[in-house]
Amino acid sequence: MELRDLEYFLAIARHNNLTEAAASLHLTQPALTRSLKHLEEELGKQLVIRGSRRIMLTEDGLLLERRAEEMLRLAEKTISEIRTPDDVIEGDIFVCAGETRGLHILTQAARRLMNRHPGVRLKISSGDTRYVVHELDNGTADFGLLFPFFDSPDYASIRVPFANRWGFVMRKDDPLAEKEHITAEDIAGKPLIVSRDLDSPARLSHLLNLPESKIHIAATYSLMFNGALMVTDGIGYLLGLEHILNLSGRTTSCFRPLYPTATEHVRVCWKKYAPMSRQAAALLEEMRNPASGHAQYLFDSTDLKDRAGAPSIRGNDPSISSVVKEEK
Repeated sequence: MELRDLEYFLAIARHNNLTEAAASLHLTQPALTRSLKHLEEELGKQLVIRGSRRIMLTEDGLLLERRAEEMLRLAEKTISEIRTPDDVIEGDIFVCAGETRGLHILTQAARRLMNRHPGVRLKISSGDTRYVVHELDNGTADFGLLFPFFDSPDYASIRVPFANRWGFVMRKDDPLAEKEHITAEDIAGKPLIVSRDLDSPARLSHLLNLPESKIHIAATYSLMFNGALMVTDGIGYLLGLEHILNLSGRTTSCFRPLYPTATEHVRVCWKKYAPMSRQAAALLEEMRNPASGHAQYLFDSTDLKDRAGAPSIRGNDPSISSVVKEEK
């Protein structure tokens, strides 16, 4: 399977039309048709269904579309890394992250690195835990920010001591908005909007200290902004982490923390045995640098002091004494 054939196939998938795809690639339509036929013969599967004007992908075609995107990104990443001169630190660093202000530990380290090596570029994509792990496993991401962390011997990590506090986003005109904290009894049986990572009643039961019979999942989200739109439209109460959404000013929603306090610590993770580009290795060293202890977070001034040792849903974690702690 040639990379060029995959590039051509992705053009067909984007345009759903052979003529338009050929024009975008500056190819003749017969040449593009031959490439598609070659792919189908090589794989032994029909990849598209031809209509009178548009083309639709079959299930196998949809799978190839996803895999082709991953393979081409990995190929581009590999070529860029190998072509870079041995004595030069430059090129792309790929990061996949969940939504958290803990990202500052990485972005501020990247800023210091880029000040010394202007040819370094930071590329961040956002998603939930499944997406981050998928990108790390495929080698298309150098680092991932995860919370909660999944236990795997194939990963090493740096733990960021800031504790992300769980709570609920709700409309300001909701009766619960008058409370300073939200307890399990307050939301028992109420419609909840939760992350895909938390769509298991068993995990929610542990986090909220509620029996599964009193948990009502009304909707799920991958990114909190989309969940916040559902709150605005009255679908339910969004369970999420503090400081992700900007709820200041004239917004119609507010955040109320869960009580007793439940927190998550962020970890910067990477594949333990995977080869690492020079620029990614340099960023890792920068994050390990004691200078990172002076990172300026966009948190309330008491956040690090009050919450770094706060109990999490996995119990007390008083061992953190510096900004980062590496776990191998």
